[in-house]
Amino acid sequence: MATPEAAAIGRAAGSGSRRRGRGGGMLAAALLVLVLLAAGPGRARRDALREELLLSPLPAGDVAATFQFRTRWDADLQRGAVSHYRLFPKALGQLVAALGVRELHLALTQGFWRTRAWGQPPLQAPAGAELWVWFQPTVTDVDKAWKELSNILSGIFCASLNFIDSTNTVTPTASFKPLGLANGTDHHLLRYAVLPREVVCTENLTPWKKLLPCGSKAGLAVLLKAERLFHSSYHSQAVHIRPVCRDASCLAVSWELRQTLTVVFDTFSSGQGRKDWSLFKMFSRTLTDACPLASQSKVYVDISPKNKEKELLEVTPAPPSVHEAIVQGDKRTYAVYDLLSPSLFNTSRSLNVQLKWKRPQDSSELPTPVLHAQRYVSGYGLQTGEISTLIYNTHPYRAFPVILLETVPWYLRLYVHTLTIITKGKENKPSYIHYQPAQDRRRPHLLEMLIQLPANSVTKITIQFERALLKWTEYTPDPNHGFYVSSSVLSALVPSVIAMKDVDVEESPLFTSLFPSSDGSSYFVRLYTEPLLVNLPTPDFSMPYNVICLTCTVVAVCYGSFYNLLTRTFHVEEPSRGGLAKRLANIIRKFRGVPPL
Repeated sequence: MATPEAAAIGRAAGSGSRRRGRGGGMLAAALLVLVLLAAGPGRARRDALREELLLSPLPAGDVAATFQFRTRWDADLQRGAVSHYRLFPKALGQLVAALGVRELHLALTQGFWRTRAWGQPPLQAPAGAELWVWFQPTVTDVDKAWKELSNILSGIFCASLNFIDSTNTVTPTASFKPLGLANGTDHHLLRYAVLPREVVCTENLTPWKKLLPCGSKAGLAVLLKAERLFHSSYHSQAVHIRPVCRDASCLAVSWELRQTLTVVFDTFSSGQGRKDWSLFKMFSRTLTDACPLASQSKVYVDISPKNKEKELLEVTPAPPSVHEAIVQGDKRTYAVYDLLSPSLFNTSRSLNVQLKWKRPQDSSELPTPVLHAQRYVSGYGLQTGEISTLIYNTHPYRAFPVILLETVPWYLRLYVHTLTIITKGKENKPSYIHYQPAQDRRRPHLLEMLIQLPANSVTKITIQFERALLKWTEYTPDPNHGFYVSSSVLSALVPSVIAMKDVDVEESPLFTSLFPSSDGSSYFVRLYTEPLLVNLPTPDFSMPYNVICLTCTVVAVCYGSFYNLLTRTFHVEEPSRGGLAKRLANIIRKFRGVPPL
């Protein structure tokens, strides 16, 4: 029921609509007040945007730049009562509400993160396209919602996600637990798929940037220049949507959208031959201001000393503040540049952070990750083969379990009885194993295992397979290139050397709150191995082409000539004596003494 103030404003608006000039301005003001009164203070929805950039020098002299744009909205998208979107993208908000999505994680990656040389990434993703979604318990047909969701995301991000079907979709039972606020963990509501052959290019980056509140016009997003981002050795862009607690009591739910982009610049692709970097050298642009809609806009530079004697890295200009945090079990020091601080742009109109190495780094100083893995395929011929996975635990005295997820296409028929797990020359029996056999042209193999990794050990996992012969219509346009097998997924709680406090986790930049630690003595790590490229028995597709060409030539020559002989008619023409023109010409030639025609 309308209040007397609202009724009075409505009557004023009705009478003012017949006026001009000053009356039009009064009408607009009255309508604005009416909308505010109708909304009320209790129905106001708050949203906030935080943008961050982390520059991390890698041991080999490369530099990793990680962008994160985090939008948090205090609204309930599941009830469908949201009609006005300010910072949260409307396309994703309506998608979450319409299909009953509880969590959505999409990553598009070009290249492979070399964990052994670059260390643990903030958030790793497999090569190609990865999509895993948790649906609400109210969704009756999960497979139908999954198919519709992949088709819609394919249109939003201009990717080939519409090729996700039952042949490359699995339902893990132990991996990919919800990262946000979850009421239950029924794995039947989870779907996971990877397209390792997907190629990431500019047409995927453009719609990703359009989801940002400021686009690529202001703030940290001005550095997202496609010409520079794709001239790198690693590029990964992701979208993460999850529900989180609104406050400490967790009585209300907020929705969080994280748009992340990680790129690694190396000295070889840049052609500079030096390890000194700057924002302008990496992105061909500098920072001039923050996004007007952002409540926080910061640039973090990892200046952690790699040697106890003296620092190797020098940063200019001098950072206004320095922050220390425990990230992934290691103590890190960050130089912080706050773009919202008025004093940052007093001396210069733009910010161009420069990184200079004081002295070259020795190979003996390179840190070794506690957990890393690699995978390869072995064997000879085109009938059988073997998939081998090596998992390294370099911790000197701590053992910890790891969950291994293997997804193998149906045309590689696994021999499960040949599965072997060897650690330090002895058999290592998994604590938990789940295997779902494949069905030809319907679903892939799914293998999940919980394996205990002893301290300072290498665990080798092998399994043999047999290659299937596909139908000739099922081969790709370039069958001799091979068929891709998606990466293995490792999930583990890695022991931390330094205990992490709750305050450090909250104040640390980037992804520390995405994978929180329960007790501070360990941190969560999710790693991906290399994708495999397997050759299958391939028929000679050039032979049908040669047969078609030869057949067409024989038909054209033989049948064409025979048909012409049967259908052509011949007529005998008698020579004519010539007409009037010929006789006149002969008379003239006779007078001239020339022989007649």
